[in-house]
Amino acid sequence: MNFAIPSWFPWALTAGAIALVLVQGLLHGRRIRALQTSLKQRCDTLGRELHATTSGSLGVGQRLVNCERQLHELRHTLEEMRQNDPLRISYDEAARLVDLGADIDDLMNTCGISRPEAELVSALKKRRAA
Repeated sequence: MNFAIPSWFPWALTAGAIALVLVQGLLHGRRIRALQTSLKQRCDTLGRELHATTSGSLGVGQRLVNCERQLHELRHTLEEMRQNDPLRISYDEAARLVDLGADIDDLMNTCGISRPEAELVSALKKRRAA
């Protein structure tokens, strides 16, 4: 049995293969466009989230800077209050006089503090020295 292949058959196979390649190309093109659309949507979403995060962190940063500024001002004010406190100066002077050997009456007269305060300063300084 002699089987003869018609002369148009290779052309038909080639045309069929080309048609399949074109169909596959169209299907892949659609899939690529769908993936591109999905990727663009994800990028847009991430961009919005990044913008929101950045805005939030800038707000937190500004609040932190304000808090640091207020803390610095409070420390400065507290230090001024400590330096200008007349009682503190009296007690510092009393402690210095106790170190120099002053007695309780001298502390009362010189620093303008009461007897119990003078006794307390004297006792504290002597206790620290011991």
